[in-house]
Amino acid sequence: MPVDMMSFMSQLNDALVAENGLNLAYLLRPTSPHGKDLVKEFRNPTRATLKPYEGAMQSPWDEIAIQYVLTCSHIAKRKSGEAFKDQSQLVSDLRDLAFDADTHATYNGQKSECMEDAARTIAKAFGNCMTDRTSPPDQSRKWGIYYVVGLVKRISLSKNVLRALDANTDIPALHLFPRSHQVTYRYYLGMIGFLNEEYAKSEQELTLAFYHCHIDAHSNQQRILTYLIALRILKGHLPSSELMQRFPVLNELYAPFIAAIRVGDVASYDRALEKYEHRLVDLNIWLTLEKSREFCVRGLFRRVISGIDASSDEAECLVANMIYKGFMRGYISHEKQMVVLAQTNAFPRLVDRPTPFSLM
Repeated sequence: MPVDMMSFMSQLNDALVAENGLNLAYLLRPTSPHGKDLVKEFRNPTRATLKPYEGAMQSPWDEIAIQYVLTCSHIAKRKSGEAFKDQSQLVSDLRDLAFDADTHATYNGQKSECMEDAARTIAKAFGNCMTDRTSPPDQSRKWGIYYVVGLVKRISLSKNVLRALDANTDIPALHLFPRSHQVTYRYYLGMIGFLNEEYAKSEQELTLAFYHCHIDAHSNQQRILTYLIALRILKGHLPSSELMQRFPVLNELYAPFIAAIRVGDVASYDRALEKYEHRLVDLNIWLTLEKSREFCVRGLFRRVISGIDASSDEAECLVANMIYKGFMRGYISHEKQMVVLAQTNAFPRLVDRPTPFSLM
């Protein structure tokens, strides 16, 4: 049954009275089905034609309802720039509209700064949440902090927001927030650690994010695993075939590297790095997988499989590096021009190395 403006505002009011945040978010999402119904009702809505609805419900929600209709109308007409302007008060979808508006402008040779404007608007929302000291604890805007942080991080991975969170001691503990907020926050913490090569911290946060992610949120799990698998490989853990089969996109990406590491095929590993270079660079995991190449070299020495051409000096350098990083146990005899391996456990298990990330 089509939803008209008065029904929409009534549903909006019911969600407010019931303090139903999920329903409120659904009602104000421009892509929700009722958005199309409202566009059809007004055909070509303007602020003037919607003026009679001012005061139809408590302020500022009457204005938000009007802004919502205008936003839906602009989206239907594929006017991303105008949609962004009218959506500025509805933070939840602001970033996506800003991105679409900038992309549309760039495609048409125009200049647009919607993403910058979105960043400022969302930062203001973050500040409002952080500084709420007057509302009752159960109604405080502080309960929206980690949700807004997720919106901020989708635009920029700046550490300034994290510093502000650390400095504010009266924010409720993270585990008290909705699980979706926790997962998003831990994912971005993990990403910041990943990009700063703080691998141990990154692995910890991404692992927590993955295990707390909803079982049906397949795309979110895949996004987390994109970086968590790279970190685990760097640490010496190869993912199971069962896990990879659940995520075909990741299996396609990582399978060549995993297979090469298992048999010590350095040449195949290098070909995979070259073949997927652009994709790996876009994902910011090329450097991590390039570092993991040493596991392939270790496998080459262990299985004595030819995969690279190297001079004696290059071979000695490779062996010395393997010994230093704990991939092999033994020493190089310069007098006899040979490698002397330890009598026991010459090739330790990768996961048994002490602090594996510290040597990368």
